[in-house]
Amino acid sequence: MRDLTSRALDTATALGATYADVRVVRRLEESINIKSARVEGVASSETEGFGVRVVVDGAWGFASSRDLTTAEADRVAADAVRIARASATAIRNRIVLDDRPPARGRYVTPVAEDPFAIPLDRKIAALLEADRAMSAVKGISWTESMYAAQREEKTFAASDGSYTEQVVTHIGSGLEANAIDGDEHQRRSYPDNGGLWASAGYEFVRGMDLAGNAERVASEAVELLSAPPLPSGTRTILLHPSQLYMQVHESCGHPTELDRAFGTEASYAGTSFLMPDMLGSFRYGSDLCDIVADATVPGGLGTFGWDDEGVAAQQVPLVKEGIFVGYLSSRETAPRIGRRSGGAMRADGWNRIPLIRMTNVNLLPRPGMSFDGIVADTDDGLLFETNRSWSIDDRRLNFQFGTEIVREVKHGKVGRLYRNGTYTGITYELWRSMDAVGDASSWSLWGTPNCGKGEPPQTGHVGHGVSGARFRNVRVGVMS
Repeated sequence: MRDLTSRALDTATALGATYADVRVVRRLEESINIKSARVEGVASSETEGFGVRVVVDGAWGFASSRDLTTAEADRVAADAVRIARASATAIRNRIVLDDRPPARGRYVTPVAEDPFAIPLDRKIAALLEADRAMSAVKGISWTESMYAAQREEKTFAASDGSYTEQVVTHIGSGLEANAIDGDEHQRRSYPDNGGLWASAGYEFVRGMDLAGNAERVASEAVELLSAPPLPSGTRTILLHPSQLYMQVHESCGHPTELDRAFGTEASYAGTSFLMPDMLGSFRYGSDLCDIVADATVPGGLGTFGWDDEGVAAQQVPLVKEGIFVGYLSSRETAPRIGRRSGGAMRADGWNRIPLIRMTNVNLLPRPGMSFDGIVADTDDGLLFETNRSWSIDDRRLNFQFGTEIVREVKHGKVGRLYRNGTYTGITYELWRSMDAVGDASSWSLWGTPNCGKGEPPQTGHVGHGVSGARFRNVRVGVMS
């Protein structure tokens, strides 16, 4: 790889690039889908290629190829330079990058059981066992079980002397039971809608105990068919970690992406209500609200050694004691607010440019009570679990979320079920109403493997650590 990366960088700088970097990426993917105790699909794929990014006359240029030869490195680097030079004729502001030190080293995801070394028939058998247990529950209409793994082997080199190698492994699995009665359709998932994901090996899937939870999940789906719909009103709500992480993703992670604040990410998924002049003064949430972007936490989908600009993984405070204090940023955007990159640039493969993406955007736990303790401390409330639907405006302010299940809490006891539960609000009003956060014993990492951004669209893998929380005076049961 050194021959190819050196050739691309030498060619780019010889042709006038003031900065150049190259990423060589090999990606392995595998997936299994089971439906109603039958194998619906098994897929595997492998892609490999490289991309060259340059700055010429203050503008970016990018080109890529799947042909890993030195001759092709010359051609691609030259194309990137030509694109940058053409782009420079229309730029408003010249690119200025922060001065990070050269990146050097190797990072590998800790893996106890290599998922790509586990025989396929064993992985299928584990899913079938769980799926059959769900299908056996009376009243179930259909079931689905899934498994997927992805590994990226990535080499990064830059004209400032950077050279890193990374091997990042992601894995996910989960169950879904569906029950139908007339026009009513109810679904229950485990551990999460779309599966639970992590940066880990197959040991992560074994730890889920899919088969051991299958009957419970299916029984809850059937029970929801006869549950009453959630009445509308203003209530105290408790967000289980299986729902709170999605609230963090949509109303905390996306609005703190600095390219959104600058308006350069707008047409695909909107901008942000958090403007740079609000840094250090805007009350985003209550004093209990501490949110950190952390690319170093073990097991997170947003955990790595260096981002795709060669910036080392780090912790970046976004909200501190309720005050908005930071952004997810890049080497280009951070200097515009007088800061250095927080290392949030990642690309979806070798043929895409890096974008600002969430790492692991975590709501930090608070000492005092576990989430179960918060439930026990609640006299009258509603417990929302497992995201079912979401809607949020293009500035990440007004939202409505629906969950698979809602449980009534009376005098600290969890009681009857409600179906089709929703809650709605305004981002900063919700977070300001938070009056309890679970402690470290309740804290866990959740993953989102399908976060969309950019044009052409890129799919990002991002993580969120949460411990559950309580919010006062929230509108519930409002159907859009």
